[in-house]
Order: sequence, then C-alpha cells, then structure tokens
Amino acid sequence: MSRTAQYAGYVALVVTPLALLGSAVAAPPALTTGRVTLGGGVVLVGGLAAVTERERALDAATASGFDRRDARDAAAVVAGAIAAYLLSVHAGLGPVVGSAAVGLAAGLAPTDGDVAAYCGSFVGMASPAVFPGVVPLALAAGVSGLAFVAARDAFGGVGGKLGTLALFGCATTVALTGFDYASGAALPWTMAPEIVAVAVVGAVVTVVLSVRLGLGAVVGSAAVGLVAGLAFPALLPATGATLATVAFCASFVGMSSTERLADERQVAVAGVLCGLVFVFVSPAFVGAGGKLGTVAFVSAVSTVGLSELYERTRRRLR
Repeated sequence: MSRTAQYAGYVALVVTPLALLGSAVAAPPALTTGRVTLGGGVVLVGGLAAVTERERALDAATASGFDRRDARDAAAVVAGAIAAYLLSVHAGLGPVVGSAAVGLAAGLAPTDGDVAAYCGSFVGMASPAVFPGVVPLALAAGVSGLAFVAARDAFGGVGGKLGTLALFGCATTVALTGFDYASGAALPWTMAPEIVAVAVVGAVVTVVLSVRLGLGAVVGSAAVGLVAGLAFPALLPATGATLATVAFCASFVGMSSTERLADERQVAVAGVLCGLVFVFVSPAFVGAGGKLGTVAFVSAVSTVGLSELYERTRRRLR
C-alpha cells in the first residue's frame, strides 16, 4: 500500500469512532453533564493517542502497491462477512454466535487469513434491517476489506481495530446507498454496573486466553463470544442477550497486544471504560456491523492515551 492509502486507513480509524460518538451525543435522551463529561473525556485522551499514532503509522508506510496478499485479505473480509451473516440471520444463531463461530473457525484453520476473516465477521453482524440481503452486505464488506488493507500499519495491536474497520464499511455503505440504521432505544444507565462488570471480566478473560494461554487474539476473543452468546441468554432470559453482546464487545479490548495494554490491570481499566461507552453509544448506529469493535477500540485507545498522559506527566515532574 502507498503512503497515501495507508494514511487514508489511519483516517478511517480516527473518523469512524468520532462519528459513532457524535451520533450518540446527538441521539436522545437529552444531554446530561455526565454524558458530556464521558464523551469529552474519551475524545480528549483518545485524541492524544491518535496524534501519537499518526507519526507511527506514517513512519511504517511503504511505497508498495496493492499486491496478492492485499487481495487475499480483502477477499477474506468479504467471505467472513457473508459467512457470519448467513449464520446470524439465515441459520438463526444471532450476530454474537454467528461472528464468534466464524472467528473460531478461522482462528483454528491452518491459514493466515484469520484476522481478515474475523474483521469481516463483524460486518456480518449487521442487522437485516440495515442490509436486507447478502449483496448490500458484501458491498459493505468490500469497503471494509479495502480499509483493512489500507490500515494495516495503523493502530497495530489496539483491540477493536477490526470492528472499527467493519463499522467504517457499514457506515460508508449506508451513506452511499440510502439504507438506514435500525430503530432502537438507549440502554438505561441503571444497567451500567452489571454491564461494566461483565465487560471487565470479558476483557480480562480474553487476554488470559490470548496471551497467557497462547491461544492467540482471534481464538481468545471468539471463544469468549461463543460461550457468552450461548450461556447468557439461556441463564438470564431478560438481560442475557445484552450481556452476551457486552462480553463479546469487551473481548475485543482483550485482543490488544501487551505493547499497547501491558497487563490485566490496564485491560481491566479499558474494560470499565468499554462498559460505560457501550451504554453511552447504545442509541447510535443501531444494527450496524462493527459497532461493538468500535466501542472496544475507543476504550482501548483512550486507555493507551491515559497511560501516555500519565507517563508524560511523571517525566515532567521528575
């Protein structure tokens, strides 16, 4: 990928979370001080990390063109999206189990396309109310596939990056085709304590599976999603579907590398933020694939930004 294309990938990873947060701010209910503070704080510390990442992404850029590996990865994104959509909608497994199943299969397969296929599976989580068939879904996946290739060197190791690229494809397709998002109500803040608790556990368990047990990020996240997607709805009929979605969302935080989130403590902090952001953006981009990953990405990037801010402050005080 050229320097221009890779910069475009970086921009896609910055603009997509801002669009989600902006849509959440604009959505009812009316703004409160707490919502403004949360949204503004996330943008501030996440912006610090994004500025730092810009230099890193451009330094890593190369002058190569679109090659065979890029084509293979873009195709894997589309294939993963279609497979997840068919499992979710046509097989009736639902978006969490459908996506997790694709991720687990791709992660265990003896190929190197698991990350791209998992990215595509997040596009495939889109509601049929947004994309009523495979053709528009494949179009969104194609956009995400190109973004995946372009953003290869940007925000490496930050959990939620794949979902953010998926949401970029879905949101771009919605904007260009005249499709619309699904209708849905905002989650009540009274659910925040249990949502945050599930998010912390989901994120930490994923990093344990991924890093400590050596299963890898894709398998670790997919395993958490599959277990949560099957267990929560069966055990908690009233709130199980929501909590399964939260656990899967937080598992993307746990996909972060140790270079980004050093240990379980930092992952837990990002998990807390993930739960809060999950509630905050609940009325925005309803039914779009990749929304969960974008929530995780916002949370992970903000935690990275907090860590960088802490280190800079500590150096200045020495």
